[in-house]
Amino acid sequence: MARPTIRSDRRKFAAGTVVRLSVDNQHKLNILDSGLVRLLIEHLDQLASDQAVRAIVLTGEGERAFIGGADLREMAGFEPDSARRFITALHELCLRLREHPVPTIARINGYCLGGGMEIAASCDLRVASANAEFGMPEVRVGIPSVIEAALLPRIIGAGRARDLVLTGDIISANDAYAMGFVRRPVALGDLDTAVEQCLESVLTAGPSAIRDQKALLKHWDTDSLEGAINASIDIFASAYRTSEPERMMRSFLSGKPAGKSEDAEPNVPTSC
Repeated sequence: MARPTIRSDRRKFAAGTVVRLSVDNQHKLNILDSGLVRLLIEHLDQLASDQAVRAIVLTGEGERAFIGGADLREMAGFEPDSARRFITALHELCLRLREHPVPTIARINGYCLGGGMEIAASCDLRVASANAEFGMPEVRVGIPSVIEAALLPRIIGAGRARDLVLTGDIISANDAYAMGFVRRPVALGDLDTAVEQCLESVLTAGPSAIRDQKALLKHWDTDSLEGAINASIDIFASAYRTSEPERMMRSFLSGKPAGKSEDAEPNVPTSC
């Protein structure tokens, strides 16, 4: 049986590099234990300083699960201190996704439960297959839904969030779409195409503008309305620290906006 790990693959496009991180724990529905959480954090930390990276796609290996949640066998043996360490590390992982300088895209295939749904909620964009299933079943195993479950009321509304965390019910991809949690679901065989279309839009945008927008999203999440607006003025002004606005605006005004990104070379896998 293969040891659970995080697989990393890089694809180089004309507009930059896209990195796909895959949780490979297929025989256990890609559930996360402490070791996998640490590995994901390490990968994200390394990518944060790589200026060539334009986007990160997070997914689970196989067709059965994105991330089926946290490892109950490990969690069953927790006491208060170890429980705090584990959930703090999982929060740190979610925070890395939320605050990463480039867009993070959840490619959701199959089960997306508990901590997996919190991780998906922490990504900027969520693309799901029609076979995806979502839920926050923690109360059914004796613990509350915590950390980035707090994002759910903002994404799907307070009433729907209460329904999920208090009942532990599992919902379909279509239900998740109706709530506004994911883009319109696609057939499993079309999932990669849907992700590529999402990436195409990101890669066509200005790389500095995208990073500035990600920085501003943090202010929208945490500041008062006035604080977020004031921060946006500073970020808007700093956008002109490079020639990107002038270049892209002149290109648009000339009727020759940036075209679609095309592969510069085939997939280039990196070590895991």
